[in-house]
Amino acid sequence: MNPSRLFIQRPVATILLMVGVLIAGIFSYRFLSTSALPQVDYPTIQVTTLYPGASPDVMASSVTSPLERQLGQMAGLSQMTSTSSSGSSIVTLKFSLDLSLDVAEQEVQAAINAANNLLPSDLPNPPTYKKVNPADTAVITLAVSSDTLPLTQVQDLVNTRVALKLSQINGVGMVTLAGGHQPAIRVQMDPKALAAHKLSLEDVNTLISNSNVNGSKGGFDGKYHSVTIDANDQLRTADEYGNLIITYQNGAALRLKDIAHIEQGPENSFQSAWANNSPAIVVSVQRQPGANVIQVVDSIKAQLPKLQAALPDGVKMSILSDRTQTIRASISDVQFELMLSVALVVMVTFLFLRNVAATLIPSVAVPLSLIGTFGVMYLADFSLNNLSLMALTIATGFVIDDAIVVVENISRRLEEGETPMQAALKGSQQIGFTIISLTFSLIAVLIPLLFMGDVVGRLFREFAITLAVSILVSMVVSLTLTPMLCAYLLQHIPPEKQSRFSRKGGEVFDKLVRGYDRLLTVVLNHQKLTLLVALATFALTALLYIAIPKGFFPTQDTGLIQGVTVASQDVSFSEMSKRQQALAQVILQNPSVESLSSTIGIDGSNTSLNSGRIQINLKSFDDRDDKADVVIKQLQQAAVQVAGIQLYLQPAQDLTVNDQVSPSQYQFTLDDADSENLVSWTPKMVAALQQRPEFNGVVSNLQDQGRVAYVELNRDKAARYGITAADVDTALYNSFGQRLVSTIFTQANQYRVVLEVAPQYQQSPASFDDVYLPVTSSSTSSSDDSSTSSSSSDDTSTTTGMVKLTSIATIHQRTGSLMHMRLNQFPAVMVSFNLNSGYSLEDGQKAIAEVTQQLNLPSSITLRYQGETSAFQSATGNTLWLILAALITMYVVLGILYESFIHPVTILSTLPSAAVGALLTLLLAGSEFSLIALIGVILLIGIVKKNAIMMIDFALEAENKQHMSAREAIHQACLLRFRPILMTTMAALLGALPLMLASGSGAELRQPLGLVIVGGLIVSQVLTLFSTPVIYLWFDGIAQRGKRYMQRKQQQARGDR
Repeated sequence: MNPSRLFIQRPVATILLMVGVLIAGIFSYRFLSTSALPQVDYPTIQVTTLYPGASPDVMASSVTSPLERQLGQMAGLSQMTSTSSSGSSIVTLKFSLDLSLDVAEQEVQAAINAANNLLPSDLPNPPTYKKVNPADTAVITLAVSSDTLPLTQVQDLVNTRVALKLSQINGVGMVTLAGGHQPAIRVQMDPKALAAHKLSLEDVNTLISNSNVNGSKGGFDGKYHSVTIDANDQLRTADEYGNLIITYQNGAALRLKDIAHIEQGPENSFQSAWANNSPAIVVSVQRQPGANVIQVVDSIKAQLPKLQAALPDGVKMSILSDRTQTIRASISDVQFELMLSVALVVMVTFLFLRNVAATLIPSVAVPLSLIGTFGVMYLADFSLNNLSLMALTIATGFVIDDAIVVVENISRRLEEGETPMQAALKGSQQIGFTIISLTFSLIAVLIPLLFMGDVVGRLFREFAITLAVSILVSMVVSLTLTPMLCAYLLQHIPPEKQSRFSRKGGEVFDKLVRGYDRLLTVVLNHQKLTLLVALATFALTALLYIAIPKGFFPTQDTGLIQGVTVASQDVSFSEMSKRQQALAQVILQNPSVESLSSTIGIDGSNTSLNSGRIQINLKSFDDRDDKADVVIKQLQQAAVQVAGIQLYLQPAQDLTVNDQVSPSQYQFTLDDADSENLVSWTPKMVAALQQRPEFNGVVSNLQDQGRVAYVELNRDKAARYGITAADVDTALYNSFGQRLVSTIFTQANQYRVVLEVAPQYQQSPASFDDVYLPVTSSSTSSSDDSSTSSSSSDDTSTTTGMVKLTSIATIHQRTGSLMHMRLNQFPAVMVSFNLNSGYSLEDGQKAIAEVTQQLNLPSSITLRYQGETSAFQSATGNTLWLILAALITMYVVLGILYESFIHPVTILSTLPSAAVGALLTLLLAGSEFSLIALIGVILLIGIVKKNAIMMIDFALEAENKQHMSAREAIHQACLLRFRPILMTTMAALLGALPLMLASGSGAELRQPLGLVIVGGLIVSQVLTLFSTPVIYLWFDGIAQRGKRYMQRKQQQARGDR
């Protein structure tokens, strides 16, 4: 049966079929989205609750704990992490990859609703949640600032005129503002003046709440007209609040402005953001999952002039960072490398065939296969990204292989005197089964990639399917279009009519064949020595695999550096602000830095007042001399100039599997039911790791040395004044908690009214002496501690005056936690670290295991790797299983194709030589054995076995049809297939060469793949040309001895009868 006959005999139909594939691919290409890596919908949801003024202990017990109890019951939840800090609770939920985020979202909302009854009744807002994709960073960051307007007005303008418009752009997922300058009315009370008038802050709270309302009032519906009722029940300006009458004393009105300063200011005065050195509102835009990142950013940039025009004069909007710059550069580089690979593959084809028509025919298969793949990519909702384009680049060496084998076989028959049509029909029939074997055995290698678990599996699934489809399309092209073109375009050119280049090339190649013939004869005469070399290759592969350093994913230079700043745990907000700005000034002096954004204050990512965030945007690759890792070292050295603050930096990555913001790139957690164990052992662990040469930037998030002013209430004394603990908490919250006591509603936005004491009373615990509480129930006698008294009676049941807090309570200075972390509802601490140059993640994990053993940590403390470190641990545990699965899959496919148990083993025996070459190349290049390198090794399994398949196919045919001996058959097969083997290997090698030599954006991803394939092919090409025939003969000898043994057994059985 000849699958190509129909297509050879119907050239018009064949051409139109290929044109259809071409058109479908071109149209699909136009609709493919563009991104750095395949889109991974990481199943993570973050629940945030804000409770201004609440301590970390209060947040943990009254907010985080009730939420955790409800959220922890959800099905499909793989990990729950929470952080409780001053006024903020953040619960991060990581779900199983198999769970739909939409389903998880519904369950989270139901859990929040169930927990609402257990949460504090005075929470300003209920808990909110958002679907977070840690693998997706902001696609563009904007800075909005003004030299004439306060930042409160700037943020209001951004909220109403910029953020809303950006959210409406197609593909935009979320717009977030940093800077914390949401406008508000701040009522700053003088506690002494308030007490002098026998008033408390709670009286002010009640006054404001009752004076600013926005309720339904009804209306009238008369015989002819209807009337809506409205009123001036809402207060909107600071002056209106200042004119409120709080009480009448001696016939005179006491207004709020008489005992307070009322101003328009920020809702949260403990948050700030800067663009470079200037205070600003920082706008971060994230895309929707699956959206074309290039189109999203282009759409945003197109809107920026209109948005700028909508802002008042003096308000400036600028781009701080644009993630698409490096994405565009990376995609452009890969596309160039793809075209270069195509050119190199076509060149090597011409050098071997030395015939324009013979070169053109297989060369057509390359663009057809690649463009045809775009159609399937579009149907599968894939994107143009580094991995899919890497797959297509590697595919250039694969897709031409099948066509080369077909053309070479037909050309050989032409040289033997057949007509083009005869050569095409017989040659395609002869080689058809080989093409099918090559294709499906190579696709079989990729099947295990589809079953890789976790996020890694989802990433490489797109790579595997793209490559498999391109190979499948190339098989179709090679069995249809290629033999048809050979039948009508290929002509035999007699030697006397060949060009000088063609004749000289033929002579060189003939010399190569003769040299190979002589060497092969020597090898076949020394088969035992060759088998020993093959066994040694296998042993060397195992040793190299053990020796090579192993990593997770190559660290990329994306042009973006993320930084975390940490100061002493008792630092004030104003001092932290000064240090953060000083640090930014030092960073901006580096010649590689383009711009930066900087934030401090507690928000969704920052968990304490003594830490901050810095995002550093580097200049383009062409405009800077140093890579990101070098710049990081420079900046960390320069940061030493700024006293009192530490800077931790890490390069932002296109792939991140972390769900927590941490100072350093890698993390692990320690958790224990007893938090005291963590407080005791975490510093020891950090100190021990800091002494190891593998690490730098080792730091934990244990913050238990913050200053705490502890109010110890004398309940007996308080009871004499009718004061309860609730009264004390209320007075403190009203005084120092930035309490949100009312809301101003407008058609465009909502604004808060903040109650507090004047700033001069918020600077030290000495201000406790100025906190007064009303005496609201009977007391046995007047007290000297009372600031005022309205009666001298020994027994009263009305307010008799005010009493100082310090009269009924003692203030103690002590240390306490700034932040509580819990992992799966158990107390936990996160330790983060970076690796020094020359050490792999595997080295780091071994060092951590050694330190853990040396310290003899209590058995109750559990160490769990997080984020990238956890993913690496999972991936390395599956690496050998993945390779084994690829080998088994290919053995099964080859066994089915050849109907043999032995021949697949012969084919697979070629693989150790490729692994040796790949691992040696990585070692010489100083590169880790990462997941990208693993993919390269799996691809090598598919590439290298092609040589053995072509040899064994022809040897089996010669044995069966020409009745040759096994040695004669394999010898002739090696010589006949030497040219196509050399051509296909060189095509695959040159197809990967641009990846190996890659530079610029994203090169760190591409280089390991190129190194593995190039190194593996060079070594395997040299060894398998000689080892495969020897192993074939060895297995043939075993098979023959087995046949003779079975024949003797059968003869004995007949003799016994």
